[in-house]
Amino acid sequence: MQGSALTLISLLWLGVAIADESLPQTRLKFGDVKAQTLTFQLTGEYVTAIRPEADNEIELLYDPSSDSSTSTLKAIPTAPRLRAYQYNGTETWVLGPDVTDRHTLGQLARMSSNAYHLPGQKQWRDLDPSWNINNSFPFGWDNAEDGFRGFVFQSEDNSTVVLSIKGTTLQGPTSRKDKLNDNLLFSCCCARVDFSWIFSTVCDCYSWSPLHNRCDDPCLSAALIKDSLFYSIGTKLVRDLRVLYPFANIWLVGHSLGGSLASLLGSTFGLPAVAFEAPGERMAAHRLHLPLPPPNYPPKLPRVPVTHVYNNADPIPQGACTGIASPCAQVGYALETRCHLGKTIVYDTVGRFGWHVDVRKHRIDGLILDVLDAEGLWPDGEAGEEREVPTAREEAECVDCFKWEFGHFKKCPIG
Repeated sequence: MQGSALTLISLLWLGVAIADESLPQTRLKFGDVKAQTLTFQLTGEYVTAIRPEADNEIELLYDPSSDSSTSTLKAIPTAPRLRAYQYNGTETWVLGPDVTDRHTLGQLARMSSNAYHLPGQKQWRDLDPSWNINNSFPFGWDNAEDGFRGFVFQSEDNSTVVLSIKGTTLQGPTSRKDKLNDNLLFSCCCARVDFSWIFSTVCDCYSWSPLHNRCDDPCLSAALIKDSLFYSIGTKLVRDLRVLYPFANIWLVGHSLGGSLASLLGSTFGLPAVAFEAPGERMAAHRLHLPLPPPNYPPKLPRVPVTHVYNNADPIPQGACTGIASPCAQVGYALETRCHLGKTIVYDTVGRFGWHVDVRKHRIDGLILDVLDAEGLWPDGEAGEEREVPTAREEAECVDCFKWEFGHFKKCPIG
């Protein structure tokens, strides 16, 4: 493979930040790079060989023979390819997590689990020693009414910061706002499951029609950008982190609602995000009018640095916990969307372990211990191949809320 140069700089979307062109650009060439596998000690060498016009995945060549007692996260250059003449942005690259590496996914999942807890609590999961817990810090725990909380993890050498966002808590001080955000982001129209939910909706965007379920798009967009929505709070936090760590790689992770928020924020700022067991957030991204890259290549989906990870016995990321009789609806959640941004890694626990689809398979602890930590190979695709980590694929044919009609039906949408 011919060696060609790769520019590594921060990926910034239009309207969010402006790249500093005065900063020097680092050129990486085939064969001359020391590993940035985020051990925060060098543990081997990797080289990348990328043709600018190539559409295939970036190759990562890693030398495991290097001496090291430190477990590591592996990172690879990650970014969508943009065409400047169609989009007022720049094709750039950032170091993102290597989602083909089982240990890396396991560490990021543990960070997602720790967003629900504080250090020292029984449920807290220890990480590799390369993460500096003393310099890491929680956010959102000082005010129980805020709801938006989690943990910021910092590496020993300050090169990488991971923002981990808490998901939904069924019973706790954040539960009310968690449910509000869930029902706003992942329902087809204001959490109106059927007529019996008329007094449980989270916005007034339903438009009555004798023939169709109709919902007002401008009204939905206005409801989603309210300050009470976690996404708005998250954008402020990410901006603060970019100021605090101007030269660090910033990644976002989360479980369930937290994973969807990590994806939405990562898509907004062009930062790598990994979401575990998250409901479909693609429809919410369009309703929020996020500055996504243009869909100018097959399969006509925006190329964002987001990876979703879930097991196929969990109904929530598949949009299968729906209907008035579903366990989700019984406790007041309308989790109806199933289409995700970026690419998705699906672990076939139904085929390999014989699991049945059950909402109890949504727990992050089960995903870590029973799936990500499981030894052996996983079914990968329809060709009978097996891999340690299934291939990440785009959800090209996915459609949300096909029974609903969306448009401008109300004269005075909220705002």
